[in-house]
Amino acid sequence: MLESVYEAALIHELKKQGFDVKNQIGIPMVYDDLKMDVGFRLDIIVNNSVIIEIKSVEAIVEVHYKTLLTYLRLTDKRLGLLINFNSVSLKNSIVRIVNNL
Repeated sequence: MLESVYEAALIHELKKQGFDVKNQIGIPMVYDDLKMDVGFRLDIIVNNSVIIEIKSVEAIVEVHYKTLLTYLRLTDKRLGLLINFNSVSLKNSIVRIVNNL
């Protein structure tokens, strides 16, 4: 399925559990004191602290990790989850990424 389908289902489940969930949040980049809206868009943020990046790909590759770490750094958040829904076992397809600030 498409990532957007998994995103909608995950958001629904998280909200049912009482979490504050926002999705498709634009992330501006600041360069030389200039704030630029350059198209970064994180998938989900939970309780304004955990970023979730959703994938539905054959395999997670290095750029997926780097993308999530970039989102963590740009938003000054510490914890992110990279989830690949295109896998046999979802439990083994969740990767925790920590921004060591």
